[in-house]
Amino acid sequence: MLRVAYQGAPGAYSEEAVVRLWPNATPVPMRECIDVARAIERGEVGAGLLAVENTLAGSVVASYDALAACEQVVATGETIIGIHHCVLAPPGTSLAAIRWVESHPVALAQCGGFFARHPYLEPRATYDTAGSAMEVARACDPRRAALASRIAAAHYGLEILEADVEDRPDNQTRFVAISRSAAALADGTAARTILLVTVANTPGALHRLLGPFAEHALNLSKLESRPTGEPWSYRFIVEIEHAAGEPAMTQALDAVRGIAKSCRVVGSYTLPHGAGWPQMNANDADRSLRDISSLRVTTPKTLGTSPGM
Repeated sequence: MLRVAYQGAPGAYSEEAVVRLWPNATPVPMRECIDVARAIERGEVGAGLLAVENTLAGSVVASYDALAACEQVVATGETIIGIHHCVLAPPGTSLAAIRWVESHPVALAQCGGFFARHPYLEPRATYDTAGSAMEVARACDPRRAALASRIAAAHYGLEILEADVEDRPDNQTRFVAISRSAAALADGTAARTILLVTVANTPGALHRLLGPFAEHALNLSKLESRPTGEPWSYRFIVEIEHAAGEPAMTQALDAVRGIAKSCRVVGSYTLPHGAGWPQMNANDADRSLRDISSLRVTTPKTLGTSPGM
């Protein structure tokens, strides 16, 4: 059976996304995004999944940094799921009793309105949503609550004190599938290509880099910079939407390689069908819980006792 690594503890949104993409796979939780990519490089798992972008909080930079660090890993697909956060606490706890709410910083950032309505609650950043739920369940402290999913509540035996506290009901996260083998694309299908590019630190360098995409009428869906690790040196994350096999993409990429200091194609893959993405509601979450519960989940040593998003 295919083993698929994801960042987080059992019950994480990333595990839901794994089940969405690979219904018959065994999800394998990892502590950090870099652990997911390294597990693929070492051949410990056949595939992985990384959360790369949320509609409210923006990019998950740790995922892009993991892709940059692990050059043998390629992007092979994506999925988007609705994110609906719940305030979870041990049974018998009231919202008035809790004093802080723990979760991944990206999740906390998606719920600013909830914390504004409850100023006595302190948001505390951890490295995971489901991991926070697990720790709150273990501590059984009436002052502590977690911000996580309905699935995490069921998984760890917690009560939902308040549901759907995200700032927008259409809150969604995009996940990118990764492996060591490139995806096969049928010519003409809607596709996305992810590039990691560096350019010289000179005036107009970025303008020249982007020119070929404009000249060939290619849509850039993402452009973001990240530090390379060298002082004041940056790489650009570039995502392009195009038709697979179209000459315009090949020509633009050839031109970019002639301009950039370095250009790595992280992967090209077919986009899922449909412009609108379904949001996960309570019924969807219950169905996902049944799907996840039927799987044999492997917990590696790298997860430790306080696991990710």
